[in-house]
Amino acid sequence: MTDFSDFLKHKQAYIAIGEFKPGRFSQARQLYEQAVGTFDDGFQGAYLFQEPGTDRGIAVILWDNVDNMEANQSPTYQAIVRELSALFATPPDIKFYEVCSEIGLMGQLAQAVAA
Repeated sequence: MTDFSDFLKHKQAYIAIGEFKPGRFSQARQLYEQAVGTFDDGFQGAYLFQEPGTDRGIAVILWDNVDNMEANQSPTYQAIVRELSALFATPPDIKFYEVCSEIGLMGQLAQAVAA
């Protein structure tokens, strides 16, 4: 049985906001998808947003905890990130957040499984 304290844990969100060199967003998207494809334990989902008509975007990667995020920093992931970093016009602003509220499909799926 799952301990009650497990329900009090919050997901962690890695958020990167940045701008790529002109015309490089498509290549960056491909590398982002490759990097995310290396994730395993603790990975909860990822989103990449692009501001229409620009090379600016926001990456959101969700983890069940920070330890699993750090454990997924494989050599393959690191190589992809180095390649991706070269595409930025300036270094991205990176922050970490605790997910305090989750509304949507994932929440509905969790409720359906629990029922």
